[in-house]
Amino acid sequence: MTIKHILKLCLLLLIFSCASTNLTKIEGKRIDIDDTLQTNQAIEDFIAPYRTHVNKNMDSIISYAPETFSKSDGEFNTAIGNLMADAVYSESNPVFNQRTQKNIDFVLLNHGGIRSIISKGDVTVRTAYGVMPFENSVVVVGIKGNQVNDMMEYLSKAKRAHPVSSQLQLTLDKKSAVSSATVHGEPIDVNRTYYIATNDYLYNGGDGMTFFHPNEGLHVLNYKIRDVLIDNFKKKDTLNPKRDQRFIQLKD
Repeated sequence: MTIKHILKLCLLLLIFSCASTNLTKIEGKRIDIDDTLQTNQAIEDFIAPYRTHVNKNMDSIISYAPETFSKSDGEFNTAIGNLMADAVYSESNPVFNQRTQKNIDFVLLNHGGIRSIISKGDVTVRTAYGVMPFENSVVVVGIKGNQVNDMMEYLSKAKRAHPVSSQLQLTLDKKSAVSSATVHGEPIDVNRTYYIATNDYLYNGGDGMTFFHPNEGLHVLNYKIRDVLIDNFKKKDTLNPKRDQRFIQLKD
């Protein structure tokens, strides 16, 4: 007998059981979860070892931040955003290259995806969970150069510090139009396919980023952004990201 058949049998038994007891009404009540609820000590004792283990892992020190990094510390690029985008590139590109023998051209993430600051002091696994509490994962999308140009237009109009990795350099003029855009120091070639690493939320149109469709192929790396950060932080004694010239606006 298959699991499907067993489930059907259980359902039939439940129906006949309810019928045989003349069940005609089911009542329920709302129980508020607040500090008036008493602790179940048996459950607490059962959970305690697991809680201790999780907290020990979450509070393990993996790096150090010499200052506090926030997503509000820059208009077009921020230290924390640059850190995240560069971490995605450095940790994901070897995985992508091993699978495809190709390289990621650059990374684009979203400003709103940075959910917490990195405070000055010890950086822990919990820090990475705070910055990226969601389950978003890295995907690599192949798109044509004209779509990369659409991306540049999107960034110029968004006027937000959406994180991009250092392989991209985007300059806006004083009217916020695209003045120049290069990838690896070269102008964007509309006939070339570029491999862009992003997260699955943005790939599916999050934040209005529709330029990933149509595409030349999707590569799912099964690598959570949060795990990228943890792996990257562990490799560095000290986090020292900086604002730079990767995404700027000319003032004159």
